[in-house]
Amino acid sequence: MPTEAETGVVSLVGTGPGDPGLLTLRAAAVLDRADLVIVDRAAVAAEILAHVRDGAEIVDVAETGDPAALAVREARAGRRVVRLVPGDPGTLGALPTEGAEIAGSGLPFEVVPGLSSITAVPGYAGIPLTDDRHREVRVIDAAAGGVEWERFAGPDATLVITGAEHAVAEVAKSLIAVGRPDSTPAAMTSLGTTTEQETVVSDLKRLAADTKGMEAPALIIVGGVVDWRDRLAWFETKPLFGWRVLVPRTKEQAADLSEQLRAYGAVPDEVPTISVEPPRTPQQMERAVKGLVTGRYEWVVFTSTNAVRAIREKFTDYGLDARAFAGLKVAAVGEQTARALVEFGVQPDLVPAGQQSSEGLAEVWPPYDEDLDPINRVLLPRADIATDTLIARLTDLGWECEDVTAYRTVRAAPPPAPIREAIKGGGFDAVLFTSSSTVKNLIGIAGKPHNVTVIAVIGPQTAKTAEEYGLRVDVMAEKPSVSALAEALAEYGAKRRAAQIEAGDPLRKPSQMRRGARRRK
Repeated sequence: MPTEAETGVVSLVGTGPGDPGLLTLRAAAVLDRADLVIVDRAAVAAEILAHVRDGAEIVDVAETGDPAALAVREARAGRRVVRLVPGDPGTLGALPTEGAEIAGSGLPFEVVPGLSSITAVPGYAGIPLTDDRHREVRVIDAAAGGVEWERFAGPDATLVITGAEHAVAEVAKSLIAVGRPDSTPAAMTSLGTTTEQETVVSDLKRLAADTKGMEAPALIIVGGVVDWRDRLAWFETKPLFGWRVLVPRTKEQAADLSEQLRAYGAVPDEVPTISVEPPRTPQQMERAVKGLVTGRYEWVVFTSTNAVRAIREKFTDYGLDARAFAGLKVAAVGEQTARALVEFGVQPDLVPAGQQSSEGLAEVWPPYDEDLDPINRVLLPRADIATDTLIARLTDLGWECEDVTAYRTVRAAPPPAPIREAIKGGGFDAVLFTSSSTVKNLIGIAGKPHNVTVIAVIGPQTAKTAEEYGLRVDVMAEKPSVSALAEALAEYGAKRRAAQIEAGDPLRKPSQMRRGARRRK
C-alpha cells in the first residue's frame, strides 16, 4: 500500500458553526501544514483561512464540480489536501458523501471533527439541551421535509430542528397536531455563534409569527429547556453585541484594541487614516543609528510603535540587532510601545504607569545628574509632526535632546466606497478616535460620521477637535489609553442596553436608529 509520503493525504476538516474562535487546535494544525485547501469561501470565515500557511493553494468549491474528486487527484500527486466543511463533517455534514468517495479511493485520509451547530448554537443562545427534568435530546433534519412527527410527540424530549427556517409554521402545527401542547416553550436562533446571532423565545403557538423575517441558517429548539434562556443568555447580552465599530488604525496597530472590542461582542472594522513613510532625507537617521552604536546618547525615547519599527528597520539595513542598545537607557511612552520594544528584544527602563502620553512620560522623567549620568544627551526618533512638549520638559530637567525625524505621517488613501457610505450613512454603530489627527484625517478621506453613530474619544484634546468638526462626543476615556477607550465604550453600551430594557423598548443598536434601518426583534 502506498505511504502518505508517496501519495499525500486527505483531511476532511470541520470548521465549526460560525465563530472562528471555535476552530479546534487539531484543525488549525492541519491547515498549517496543508499544500491545498478546498473550501466554500462563502460559508467559511476568512479568519479561519488565516491559519493556512503561506504558499499553500486555496481553491473555492465553485471552481470545481466535485471537491472530493479534486482532493483525491491532488493527494495522488503527493500533496497534503484539506477539504474544509462548515460545522462537523459527521453531523449533517459531508462525511457520508465526500468522505465515502475519498475513502473509496484507497488513499490515506483522516476526519477532523468540528463543533456542531446542534450543540454550539444552543450554548451561545444560553439554552442547555438537557437538565434534571429533560434527559433526552432528539435531532431532526427537516430540510427535505417528510418528517414523521408522530415519533417526536413525547413531551419530555428536547427537539433540535435544523433546515426549517422557511417552514416554521408547518413544524409548529405538526408538533401541536401530534400532541405537543401549543404552550410548549420554543426558541429560534439565526446566524448562531456569529455577532449577527439573534434568538427569539416563544412557544409553539406563536413561534411562526414571532420569528418572521429572521435570517438563515437558523435552528429551532423545542422543550422546557428553553426556559433557561432568561438566566443563561451570555452572548447576545454582551455590552456591544453586534455593534459595528470603526477603528481608524491599521490592522497591525489595532490588533489589541480590536481583540478587546470583540470580547465585548463588537465587530471591529480597521480603517487606516494615516500612512507611515520614510523621512525625505535619510541622513538624520543614519547619524542617529551611528550615535547609538558609538555611545553618543544616555537615553533613547520611543513615543510610538512606528518609531520602534523605523529604528528596527534601520538596524536591519546595517546588520544590527537589539544588542546595539547595550549600555543605553530606553524609555517608552506607553504599554503598546513597550510591547513593540520587547518584541524587538529591548526591555524598556522607563514606562509611565499613569498617563500614557508624552506628558505622562515627562512627569516621571529623572532630572539630569552630572555625578550619575555620564552623558546628558537624549535621542528622540519621532514623526515629522511631533509636538515639542516633551523636548521642552526634558530640557528644563537639564537634558540635551536630539529630535530626529524617523518617519513621516501622511494622510492615507480613502477607504473603499462601501466603507465611506457606511460612515456617512450611519452603517457604523460607533467610531473610536484615538487622536485629533484621526478625527481630521478620517473626515478628510471618508466624510463625517452620521449623527446616529456613537463618537468615542481618547481624551479632552481629541474631544475638542471632534466638536470643532461638528461631531457630538458621547464617550471619553477616563485615561488616555486605547484599552480605557474600549472599556468606556463598553460601559456606554451596557448602560444604553439597560435603559432600553427598563423602558420596555426593543433592543436596537445605534445604526438601527437611523431612518430606514431594519428593526430587529
